[in-house]
Amino acid sequence: MRVAIVAGPDPGHAFPAIALSLRLLAAGDEPVLFTGPRWLDAARDAGISVRRLRGLAPRPTDNDADAGARIHDRAAHIATENLPEIGAMLPDLVVSDVLTAGGGMAAERLGLPWVELSPHPLYLPSKALPPIGSGLAPGEGVRGRLRDSILRTMTERDIRRGGRERADARVSIGLPAEEPGPAARLIATLPALEVDRPDWPERTHLVGPLLWEPTDDELPLPPGDAPLVVVAPSTAQTGVASMVETVLEGLAGMGVRVAVSTLDTPPVDLPSWATAGLGRQDTLLAKAAVVVGGGGHGLLAKSLAAGVPIVTIPGGGDQWELANRAARHGASVLVRPLTAEAVGAAVRTVLDDPAFAVAAASAAAGLAEVADPVDILHAAVGD
Repeated sequence: MRVAIVAGPDPGHAFPAIALSLRLLAAGDEPVLFTGPRWLDAARDAGISVRRLRGLAPRPTDNDADAGARIHDRAAHIATENLPEIGAMLPDLVVSDVLTAGGGMAAERLGLPWVELSPHPLYLPSKALPPIGSGLAPGEGVRGRLRDSILRTMTERDIRRGGRERADARVSIGLPAEEPGPAARLIATLPALEVDRPDWPERTHLVGPLLWEPTDDELPLPPGDAPLVVVAPSTAQTGVASMVETVLEGLAGMGVRVAVSTLDTPPVDLPSWATAGLGRQDTLLAKAAVVVGGGGHGLLAKSLAAGVPIVTIPGGGDQWELANRAARHGASVLVRPLTAEAVGAAVRTVLDDPAFAVAAASAAAGLAEVADPVDILHAAVGD
């Protein structure tokens, strides 16, 4: 089976697409990954056939202050820009990242089935949940259900506007206004981070996190046998600023070792009990007692999949939602606002209370319940 996989360059979306590509390769399929230039060489080195995703550069007419326009209008543009190359590879199927919706639009124009990849929990609105992003648990009792109903009403106007923007973008490239939807959805998260809902969509499958390491190098650890704290600042633009410096201040004198895992240039001035740089996170997590991160899905899922509890310092976007879900599961302590004192106290709480590690281990055990994404892709084309 020949599969075009379309995902933007943000690590939270490109990495799962690369991981899915490798799963397909291992199954004997032929994935071709369309993504931003930053990860093309690394994906190619891993044996994946790659193409540069066109249409990512902002245009003079783009309004990035309008999230709907940014997603829908640019999706239509990306679909048009990449249509010839996707068509030329003669795919049987297109996989489109949920934020890079142009892949699905291109598939529709080519008359091909397509599957949506969500590298996080399902974020479609539900008739029984509070709005996604609120961080709230589903309300209980009459008061709780009334609260959720009021909150949903407050967001319905924005949801309808987004639907109109998607319809207009579709019509602008020759597609019908009403979207038929994907042949299937892959929800690439742990069951512990998902929420039960009575209106779970058909053909929507929980497949577990799709994880990929962008390097084979291992980060050297500080000497000693003190508990290891892995600190990983958010790769998203919405992450908390100056997180590493504040966390190091909060951990000073606690008798821990720290490994700062970063894709970018690490801090220059580090204490003797800390190290920083790019290294495989899976090997770090195998030795970690606790993780401190921004609450982005990639690190959160990787930590829980390894059975390691996490202190979350959420920024914007979906980080607040995810941080609250992890805290409700019992595997995390949420820190907001970030202060040195607060993060130090949170790390100490996790280290001193074994219940957090037990909850993280139970989250990891939930991976036994997920479906195989490759099987779902084959089923989407009738294999």
